[in-house]
Amino acid sequence: MAAEVFMPKAGMDMQEGTIIRWLAEVGDEVHAQEPLLEIETDKVTMEVEAPADGTLLVKYFDDGAVVPVVTIIGYIGEKGEKVPDRPAMAGGQARADEEKTLREPKRSREFEYGVAVIGGGPAGYIAALRASRMGVKTILFEMKKLGGTCTNAGCIPTKTYVQTAHDLLRMRRAGERGIRAQIGGIDMEAAYDYKESVIARMRGGVASLLRSAHVTVVAEEAELIGPHTIRAGQYTYSVENVILCGGSVPSPLPIEGSTLPGILSSDDILELKEVPESLVIVGGGVIGCEMAAIFGNFGSRVTIVELQEHLVPTFDTDVSAALERHFSENGIQILTGRKISRFRETDGKPAVILEDGEAVTGDYVLVSVGRRPNLSCLGVMADKIECERGKIMVDEYCRTNVSNIFACGDITNRGILAHAALKMGSAAAMTACGKPQMVNLKRAPLCLYTIPEAAGIGLTETQAKKRGEILIGRFPFSANGRAVAAGTPEGFVKVIADKGYGEILGVHIVGANATEMIVEAKILMDMEITVYEAADIMHPHPTFAEAFMEACADAIGESLNLPQRKN
Repeated sequence: MAAEVFMPKAGMDMQEGTIIRWLAEVGDEVHAQEPLLEIETDKVTMEVEAPADGTLLVKYFDDGAVVPVVTIIGYIGEKGEKVPDRPAMAGGQARADEEKTLREPKRSREFEYGVAVIGGGPAGYIAALRASRMGVKTILFEMKKLGGTCTNAGCIPTKTYVQTAHDLLRMRRAGERGIRAQIGGIDMEAAYDYKESVIARMRGGVASLLRSAHVTVVAEEAELIGPHTIRAGQYTYSVENVILCGGSVPSPLPIEGSTLPGILSSDDILELKEVPESLVIVGGGVIGCEMAAIFGNFGSRVTIVELQEHLVPTFDTDVSAALERHFSENGIQILTGRKISRFRETDGKPAVILEDGEAVTGDYVLVSVGRRPNLSCLGVMADKIECERGKIMVDEYCRTNVSNIFACGDITNRGILAHAALKMGSAAAMTACGKPQMVNLKRAPLCLYTIPEAAGIGLTETQAKKRGEILIGRFPFSANGRAVAAGTPEGFVKVIADKGYGEILGVHIVGANATEMIVEAKILMDMEITVYEAADIMHPHPTFAEAFMEACADAIGESLNLPQRKN
């Protein structure tokens, strides 16, 4: 398929660019990342690189043409390959026709509800609220508890426990500040009750919002029995548009002994009312590391077993290394690059048997090897809605291959992140209601609520190096006044930028408030602010956020709060 060449949007305010000159003619062989043409914006003259290897098939605009941003200006592909006769916005001429079709209201028949949402998690309740506020009669089905996994068995309860662990750690360190206090252990039953009160409050908030928006809520398991028909309990409902938000469930580990007593899922461990003396965690991803931070600080002897060579392998390797070092220094045993062969019971306790025969025993074993989509809502449409590897395939409008059915969140091919699900739910509802909205998840931040926290956005160093020459800036929190004063000097901010234009390609943070600080990086990257501009933004002093500014300055060799680099 031919690759599009389009007028880039080289800044938040850029609306059009001028083609100074093409550096290749139609029929020429070109190579990816080599200069293809020069353009001029209101700020700068720059080269546009070829997006792929191949032949330049067409140039829609000549030298000197003024072209709106993201307009297709050419195609690169195989010789003889057919391309459109005229230019279009990025995505092809079909985009305009597509949006016109999406805006045309369906009037083919009467339905009980204009929008039906299956699933009351972050994607689902936001979709229902958005649809109702747009004046569409809306119904939501949730078979368990409103708020979904995030509210009841994920984001909210785990972060409540993380905060409890963080408070406990600070109290243990209070003596360093001259605070005379007698600190004991943790009352796990009281911690559990507090966690449950937080969940109840958040779940009640969701219910209140749905009531205020006049969304009908049905507490039954729902499934499709046709493209416009839903069965829930003893009743069926006719609906114009369906938004599937079924969420996810913990992935099992299909090996011998996985059903033995004491082997827990990420849902099960949140129901413990005692602190285990020892805990083995299978899986060193986000869930596993957060649970290690929680129960390690609660007093458990924790061991993490991870198949990959590093913990949280989706993060930058410097983040993984820092986390591993911190865990090890705080008594958590880490076994990376180790494969599990089976589980067995040893002296009444579950044991993890590694491939080399080593046994790791604990009072409990937490299996946290990810989550899988819950597709039970598909019903008779399971063989009609396109899925790959157990995930529903959706486009940038969250549409499935069935015209009136949308899908959002964990059940789709767009990743498992609550903040991504929220954006998808809103976009799907707006599109279903005739006001199509695309959702861009290319720069969705990754957040890790350990102690210290970690967060990342954009490319890792390994990924960025594959694109060309880069700049790297680092600033340690040990040199940040606010972090030192707060007693949290661990960690760093790492900024990766393109060497040619200064585009910020990735930001990775380990340290206190990392999950809050990553928002600034997200905003600046979306606004296409360069590392040069970011390094010059005034930050309040003293703040943790200054470390980001200093890391940007270090990337260009201008940080005055680090020793001068040697030439």
